[in-house]
Amino acid sequence: MYARNLAKNYLELKRVPYEHHVHATAFTAQQLANAEHLPGSNVAKTVMVKADGRFVMAVVPASTRVDLKALKEMLGVSEARLATETEFQELFPDSDVGAMPPFGNLYEIPVCVEHSLTRDEDIVFNAGTHEDSILMKCEDFCRLVQPKIWSFAVRRAA
Repeated sequence: MYARNLAKNYLELKRVPYEHHVHATAFTAQQLANAEHLPGSNVAKTVMVKADGRFVMAVVPASTRVDLKALKEMLGVSEARLATETEFQELFPDSDVGAMPPFGNLYEIPVCVEHSLTRDEDIVFNAGTHEDSILMKCEDFCRLVQPKIWSFAVRRAA
């Protein structure tokens, strides 16, 4: 698989339908939501967490933040904190820092998805760059990634 196209190549290999969108540069998931003309609740944000020293992908709506206490309890770990970009940037050589798609299964990283994201038929997320996104069926995403689905997000303060 070629760098920068890992997510697209994976979906094509698995014969999963998706839409690839190119948009204005968006450095945050909320900016991606704005670029895609969607509410933040419909766009997935991939947040890297260190849980007892191991990486976990926490996937939450753009309009929320990870509730580390809830995630820690659900994972059954004694420590959970946000990972720094410096800590995880080398894990995703095919992606811009902070634009990695939520396919932790491709990197042997467990994925936890906020339950509210699974209520919609579709899921939208970064596709490796700050200018590319993927829209696909949430059902297909869950089938491919096999995430743990829990409620562990809280609304961001305004």
